[in-house]
Amino acid sequence: MLKSTVNITRNLQLTNSAAKFEGRVPSQSRLISYTRNKPSSVMAHRSPTQGKQLPKTTNIEDWARSDIYHNSFLIPQDPVLDAALKNSVANGLPEIAVSVAQGKFLHLQARSIQAKRILEVGTLGGYSTIWLGRALPEDGELITLEINSKHAKIAEENLYNAGLFPKCKVITGPGHESMVNLPSESKFDLIFIDADKPSNLKYFTEAKRLIRQGGIIIVDNVVRFGRVADPEQSDANIEGVRLLLNALKSDQDVDATTMATVGEKGYDGFIYAIRN
Repeated sequence: MLKSTVNITRNLQLTNSAAKFEGRVPSQSRLISYTRNKPSSVMAHRSPTQGKQLPKTTNIEDWARSDIYHNSFLIPQDPVLDAALKNSVANGLPEIAVSVAQGKFLHLQARSIQAKRILEVGTLGGYSTIWLGRALPEDGELITLEINSKHAKIAEENLYNAGLFPKCKVITGPGHESMVNLPSESKFDLIFIDADKPSNLKYFTEAKRLIRQGGIIIVDNVVRFGRVADPEQSDANIEGVRLLLNALKSDQDVDATTMATVGEKGYDGFIYAIRN
């Protein structure tokens, strides 16, 4: 039997919110062993004719382990981002920032389209803002909108510590109102919407006005552990996502899809849209 063992130091700030879904608090450091040919894992060195031996069910610990494993190869430890999370937690901000892998995805998306202007709706502590801001060229600009003045203050501290202030500007106030006040003449290349879900459609409608042709609009948290697709489930957040999906069904202004995700933040997903 072949064994592959990897030591991974788990960052408490990055995994704590995921573990809370099942009432567990992870240790700050954990040895994760990958033993191939175990019943709960994929068999190693199988021939093309052999079937996959996959677990029938997985849980958030499996998803988090996979996230952390891949991140250990692809995303180096970053003291600036870690400090931003630590500062946010120390000041009582909710631990609902995007995951490490999701932040890197946003960064790569912005780089891939050579974005010069980015709009973020929902700042929290500025963690995703740092990922996006780092993708900008020297003459780039990012505007992030945050309704909570305390969150905005912490985000400004984190952006300053990341060397992204004033390239990244925080506007405090209701997100939709702030979007309405932005001029449509200066288009954005990428808009990331990660704010209150009941307002998704209002944010998306304004985003279409503000985005350039061919620009990208990403709306986070639209799968919600599969509850959006469950007709027996309903709350304000779920209905906000459904309202947006119903509008997109006949929207000729954009081409969109939903990408489901699993990882240290659980089972969720995002809408990815391109402005026609």
